[in-house]
Amino acid sequence: MKKVILKGRAMHGGIAEGEAVVTKEGLGGMSVFDMNTGRVVEIGSDINGQNVKGKILVFKCGKGSSSWVLWHQVLRFMAVSPKAYIVKECNPQTALGAAVLRCPFITEFDDDPTQVISTGDWVKVNGDKGVVEIIKKE
Repeated sequence: MKKVILKGRAMHGGIAEGEAVVTKEGLGGMSVFDMNTGRVVEIGSDINGQNVKGKILVFKCGKGSSSWVLWHQVLRFMAVSPKAYIVKECNPQTALGAAVLRCPFITEFDDDPTQVISTGDWVKVNGDKGVVEIIKKE
């Protein structure tokens, strides 16, 4: 079992762990998720068909309008949201999202988390300290 540690900037505190779902792309809000299940339905997305419910979502940045926050908050209200967000590049959507989503959120890493973490890896997120521990899948 190989462990990797990433350090970044804590945007919202808390601790969570779970299986990672990773996209190397920017992540939108509207028309990206089935709001009843948490499954990604965005046509052309490299994570289309993956379910984010109870997972650690790793992505490049938020894309789209300020409604990004609304759609991600709906995931939380519908109880199908990810447990934590790990984001390569913070932008207004993800910064505001950190506040309204109330889940651990880390960004601005020395190493690109979308390159280090793979879908299926087990990830422990410490949003209080800005530390991510990755246990690589076999």
